[in-house]
Amino acid sequence: MTEFLLDYLPIVIFLGIAAVLGLLFVVAAFVLAPKNPDTEKLSAYECGFNAFDDARMKFDVRFYLVSILFIIFDLEVAFLFPWAVSMFDLSREGMVFAFWSMMAFLGVLTVGFLYEWKKGALEWE
Repeated sequence: MTEFLLDYLPIVIFLGIAAVLGLLFVVAAFVLAPKNPDTEKLSAYECGFNAFDDARMKFDVRFYLVSILFIIFDLEVAFLFPWAVSMFDLSREGMVFAFWSMMAFLGVLTVGFLYEWKKGALEWE
């Protein structure tokens, strides 16, 4: 049993060193960091708006459009890499089907991008 546990000794040592270093950095930041708070630093700031009104106020539609744009291109990259890696392992008919499936997917993403562009989400004042 002790031989089995000795196999895990490097992992335990690594976790111990990581815990000690993490604690050391947190304590050092707490002790050494300058403490001069002012009202500007302590004020709430979220989503590009200063906290001056009710929390249920309506946001500008541009924030939603930018988030949709991010999701569109994040999904594109998330699906494009595995497709590109596995496409050449298919048969000829499978490659043709995979190619046109991805072209349809990219077409849908292009329509979404054009919608964002028409709405002016890429132009920020």
